[in-house]
Amino acid sequence: MTRISGQNYIAGTRSAAGKVTLHSHDATTGEALPFDFYQATEAEVDAAALAAKAAYPAFRNLSAARRAEFLEAIADEIDGLGDEFVAQVCQETALPAGRIQGERGRTSGQMRLFAKVLRRGDFYGARIDRALPDRQPLPRPDLRQYRIGLGPVAVFGASNFPLAFSTAGGDTAAALAAGCPVVFKAHGGHMATAEWVADAIIRAAEKTAMPAGVFNMIYGAGVGEWLVKHPAIQAVGFTGSLGGGRALCDMAAARPQPIPVFAEMSSINPMLLLPEALKQRGATIAKELAASVVMGAGQFCTNPGLVIGIRSPQFSDFLQHLVALFNEQPAQTLLNAGGLKSYCHGLDNLQAHAGIEHLAGTAQTGRQAHAQLYKADVGLLLKGDPLLQEEVFGPTTVVVEVADQAELTQALHGLRGQLTATLIAEPADLEVFGGLLSLLEEKAGRLLLNGYPTGVEVCEAMVHGGPYPATSDPRGTSVGSLAIDRFLRPVCYQNYPDSLLPEALKNANPLGIQRLVDSVSSRDALS
Repeated sequence: MTRISGQNYIAGTRSAAGKVTLHSHDATTGEALPFDFYQATEAEVDAAALAAKAAYPAFRNLSAARRAEFLEAIADEIDGLGDEFVAQVCQETALPAGRIQGERGRTSGQMRLFAKVLRRGDFYGARIDRALPDRQPLPRPDLRQYRIGLGPVAVFGASNFPLAFSTAGGDTAAALAAGCPVVFKAHGGHMATAEWVADAIIRAAEKTAMPAGVFNMIYGAGVGEWLVKHPAIQAVGFTGSLGGGRALCDMAAARPQPIPVFAEMSSINPMLLLPEALKQRGATIAKELAASVVMGAGQFCTNPGLVIGIRSPQFSDFLQHLVALFNEQPAQTLLNAGGLKSYCHGLDNLQAHAGIEHLAGTAQTGRQAHAQLYKADVGLLLKGDPLLQEEVFGPTTVVVEVADQAELTQALHGLRGQLTATLIAEPADLEVFGGLLSLLEEKAGRLLLNGYPTGVEVCEAMVHGGPYPATSDPRGTSVGSLAIDRFLRPVCYQNYPDSLLPEALKNANPLGIQRLVDSVSSRDALS
């Protein structure tokens, strides 16, 4: 059996300087697990950040191929975590073994995706404007641009994905791919899981001869502020609540040197059910929607929390089917006691709010979450009622009935930023409501047609981001190969000889990197 030490990871060694110990818990029984985890001291957080800073010059200057080898070694180590590891994650999260096995594959797959990005080299964003010495009225110098890693990145583990958005998750993978060492803050809900994965990363780092401080991990409550405010940290990756994300953004902005925070925070992922689709397959839509809402006990950032339909007999029939389905749903164990407390608080707020009616779901009691269905008056959405747009993290959703297409458009204008927005439609619906697409583009990062947002493919084209409050920066994504862009910055070289240029910018281009080249333009001579 693997021994859990509970010590912090700093520059490839373990540290337990603090006197305070923490415990992870069995998510089903609530009992503390027999492991002590050592709360990081401020000195240990400082040491972790400085270790990352010390590793940065050597790590970022490694060839892309060497960093790719490191990521692939991490992937191999994660794939090698066997049944004992899966059982540990299940105990800490109450997630089924099949889910953990799938998430393990997604986590290693993310590492391999970024290794592929590194090997092809387009992440450099190489651009070349060759010198034009004879241009009039002024010559143009030789200008060449590519991108380098920002510097050490602080990454905060998410509660709902103990692997894919955690220790070796998407933020860690993207930062390491960009050439940025990581200081990871382990989530208190699955600290033993974090240790297993951190060990895998350290083994991979040693096998591929990476700098000692390329990956560091700390435990504890309250350590995040020390980490975000540390001058060595140059960017932050976060997945969690709106309150937590905003707090980190505010801390980062108040630093003497402000830094970017890439936070995924809150989304209700509206679903628009259009008339012809309900007419042709209303009962099927109700079944599929209910399954999406309760999948994983509703603990997905893409959970459909708002359903909008136009008043009609078909919408009424759909709603009857949905009510029956919600009343049949079994209770499910959430990830941890804190999650259940937050879910119950969200339900209490909905229950007490004027204009919101409870439609289905057994009373919320005990240690498990019961699926709930509510209906809100459209007036709340039209006037931008904040409660209707607050994410309730669990198996619940709110239905809103609008009078017609005009009221639907008006309601959508009042929505805040989202990770996803979905149209359930037939071709005839799209002819009538096709104009909604432009509005939805303004509201969300991923637009679905006849699908359900729970389930985020890790691939080149995926966008897992969106306007605030879905994320703190709508220009990026935390899933997919584009995620690397968050941790890169451009550098321009003017009139440098080929011998001193980075490989990606040399005339010979030995790496075969695709580049944007302009050798003839005479525009902007005086700019």
